[in-house]
Amino acid sequence: MQPMDGDSDSFEERLRQRAKTKQSHPLDTVPTDPGLRPRGKIPNTPLAASTLAFLLGIVFALGFITFAFGGFDRFWWTTYQLGFYLAAWAAFHWGEFAVTAGWNRDKCSIDSFLLENGSQYHIAHSIAIAEYLLTLHFKPSVKSHPYVSQVGIVVVVVGQILRSSAMIHAAQSFSHVIAMRKINTHVLVTDGIYRWFRHPSYAGFLYWALGTQLVLQNPVSFLGFLVVLWRFFAQRIRAEEGYLIRFFGDDYIQYRKRVGTKIPLIP
Repeated sequence: MQPMDGDSDSFEERLRQRAKTKQSHPLDTVPTDPGLRPRGKIPNTPLAASTLAFLLGIVFALGFITFAFGGFDRFWWTTYQLGFYLAAWAAFHWGEFAVTAGWNRDKCSIDSFLLENGSQYHIAHSIAIAEYLLTLHFKPSVKSHPYVSQVGIVVVVVGQILRSSAMIHAAQSFSHVIAMRKINTHVLVTDGIYRWFRHPSYAGFLYWALGTQLVLQNPVSFLGFLVVLWRFFAQRIRAEEGYLIRFFGDDYIQYRKRVGTKIPLIP
């Protein structure tokens, strides 16, 4: 049966309303800025986001239980150091998505987990785990300095708090991708944690990453992380501040003079 003209208009209107409702559904994770649309291989759907959160939760739980119980003697590799490392890694990636979803939803997508940071990122963490396990197996005495791991735990926690606080305080002015154009919600944040750190999210991640290698007592990976991350942030800060000066002019120049990055050798 063919619909009458009035019914046809009503049907089309319902379709438009349904499409509008679908686009604004609170579970959608589609950034409003086309430049921030996800480009990774993981589908940008609520199902994918919930699955990743579930898997990260499992890794965190297993790691934290191992850490809380001081490791398990049944397996030589189930140490509290490795448990903390896995829990910290899972918490970091879940936290990136959670904070973005909570305080910067317009930029939230599956990419906010930062699980597709590139092959170098995953290779670095794989090498760190391999260094720890190989050294632990063949020369366990190298890993017998608990105070080093304890310092590392503190550094990891401080780094995580610093990064998450920076993202929360900056809110919509924060982006995982360098902003190349100024939008209405983009403001110069100079208070809160930004009163003491010019780039607290970068400093937080640097200290978090170095802290994980102190926990594992990995001298090779510690130096590798330090060199690679320092070079990356030095270049990124230089590029980002070029845009910030263009956006905010003398206000940013004066802010840069007052507040340092608190990253060694990057003023």
